[in-house]
Amino acid sequence: MARPRRQRPGAWAPLLLLLLAGPVACAASPADDGAGAGGRGPRGRARGDSGSDEAVPRHDSSYGTFAGEFYDLRYLSEEGYPFPTAPPVDPFAKIKVDDCGKTKGCFRYGKPGCNAETCDYFLSYRMIGADVEFELSADTDGWVAVGFSSDRKMGGDDVMACVHDDNGRVRVQHFYNVGQWAKEIQRNPARDEEGVFENNRVTCRFKRPVNVPRDETIVDLHLSWYYLFAWGPAIQGSITRHDIDSPPTSERVVSIYKYEDIFMPSAAYQTFSSPFCLLLIVALTFYLLMGTP
Repeated sequence: MARPRRQRPGAWAPLLLLLLAGPVACAASPADDGAGAGGRGPRGRARGDSGSDEAVPRHDSSYGTFAGEFYDLRYLSEEGYPFPTAPPVDPFAKIKVDDCGKTKGCFRYGKPGCNAETCDYFLSYRMIGADVEFELSADTDGWVAVGFSSDRKMGGDDVMACVHDDNGRVRVQHFYNVGQWAKEIQRNPARDEEGVFENNRVTCRFKRPVNVPRDETIVDLHLSWYYLFAWGPAIQGSITRHDIDSPPTSERVVSIYKYEDIFMPSAAYQTFSSPFCLLLIVALTFYLLMGTP
């Protein structure tokens, strides 16, 4: 009886590889992604399965959720509207009167012993490089100004004014006195200006260059000038007539290179300081002490 012929083991290898590769090929075939095979969807999920989308997370959905949450957290306010990230605004630095007569020159008008927050009018000046820094403050809700004049009278004067407008801002403006009328000049030498309206006072700070090109309306501050001091009300951001009929002025020309602390009593405190009043007080006192003959 003849023995059955044995096949070599190598003949089964191709068939074995084909059987093993078959399920993989079927799983990756387009038939599983299409509408066939019993209506199966991508990755073998049945179409219409409501829970299948939540069970298998997708990269694009996760990224969109992250981006949306990041945008809401970083760029939206509580009301849901984008808001700008504005830089912080520094508060107006108070005027230091302790430096008067030392590192800056000052003029005070009002009650004896008053400062920049209590004087009827206050002005300071000091040199900073090629500029002069001015600080002005007055008891008004309108404007405060300083004029540079060749005499002590109004007319033909270079004027810098800080004006409180209806929006609550304090703006630095340039004027030129034509007789008794102040004409605004568009060319404004002021820079680095800042101002505030608080406690019914207009206060400001600005710089202007010492030397300027020749201009009829702008004087060179390296020369000495009389200083005119004025303040008054404003209507819709426009200056009106000053508060007092005869605003104070410096008694002599002022040099920006010389720092002094000058006090000028207001009218309410000038009554007993004039020589005539003092003489009258002495005469009345002598008369009362000696009695009548």
